[in-house]
Amino acid sequence: MSSPLFKCKNICKQYSDANQTLHILNNVNMSISQGEKVAILGASGSGKSTLLHILGTLDSPDSGDVFYKEKSLFSKSKKQQAKFRNAELGFVYQFHHLLPEFSAAENVAMPLFIKGDNRKYALEQATELLAKVGLKDRESHRPHQLSGGERQRVAIARALVNKPAMIFADEPTGNLDDRNTDSIYQLISDINAEYKTSFLLVTHDVKLANKMDTIMRLENGQLSAVNKD
Repeated sequence: MSSPLFKCKNICKQYSDANQTLHILNNVNMSISQGEKVAILGASGSGKSTLLHILGTLDSPDSGDVFYKEKSLFSKSKKQQAKFRNAELGFVYQFHHLLPEFSAAENVAMPLFIKGDNRKYALEQATELLAKVGLKDRESHRPHQLSGGERQRVAIARALVNKPAMIFADEPTGNLDDRNTDSIYQLISDINAEYKTSFLLVTHDVKLANKMDTIMRLENGQLSAVNKD
């Protein structure tokens, strides 16, 4: 049996103020295989986004560790973690976080610009990806000239541009209507089939979660498996 692509072990996270301590994550364990699509359900404030940020090394656990291909991520320096994120991970959020002053193609190419790739090459890669996500004629448009569904497709293309092994998506359809939600799911499915990219989605959308390979629920700091409807 092959080793998991991603694994977290005994992840704990708490937040304290003058009045109380909130235990957000309490010994969370999970693993994700290459090419697996996983959804995590949970109420607002349950810690879904916190877990996603820890898995993506955007936040640190109080205890526990995350492993990528059996190698610890939190034994790496912050600089090494940033390099790892740029090379191996893609991120998609409910709010697309596109840069308003740049075109769709420039937004998609941004991770390649950051990596130091040649601008011409980066824009060629971005244009190719925009065509794959159905936005062939939108590469020169600024975000304000795109619909909500189109902006989210640009964000997904940006997440893909480095050909990551894993994409983390935080409520990726939270601001979309049913038609656009179905369209984004189909895009995720197509990307997964073509590139064998693993996906971890945190979502309130049970319908979307049921289309993933695996569903888990985060409740009271604990992660548990959910049977698909």
